[in-house]
Amino acid sequence: MGKLTVRALRAVLVVVLVGTVFVQAGMVWALATDPEDGSLPLTPLRVMTILGMVSAQFALVCVWRLVTMVRRGTVFSHAAFRYVDGMIGAIVAAALVWFAVTAINAPGQRDDPGVTVIMAGIGVAILGVALIVLVLRMLLAQAVARDVEAAQMQAELDEVI
Repeated sequence: MGKLTVRALRAVLVVVLVGTVFVQAGMVWALATDPEDGSLPLTPLRVMTILGMVSAQFALVCVWRLVTMVRRGTVFSHAAFRYVDGMIGAIVAAALVWFAVTAINAPGQRDDPGVTVIMAGIGVAILGVALIVLVLRMLLAQAVARDVEAAQMQAELDEVI
């Protein structure tokens, strides 16, 4: 991975992280100061937004660590699994938060239940992303196993020579 690619990805990660922290701070401020007005249950939605942002931030940190490992050439090791597993957990947590938002929003959509169905479909799509990352984790496991096998074969070859 080139230096420009790493820098660009890290810049995007920083912008998204700062943006989510800014939105979280606004949500916490709104929870602390604004009375609940309107027909939507704003307090639970604000709490769900904060929790969703936490899961996104955790995934961002995991991606940052994996990019660091790629840059150092150490991504094909057992240490990378911790961050990939963290990403899977964060994505599943985000899906669960989204399903909670869907459930909170559903009573207000009695006249148009299609919105709730679409929101549930988005939650399933988020879970699909977690499954894709799980498949990529399996590919990483195969690559790590091949790397260990190659190292063992190289050690045996070195003994013969």
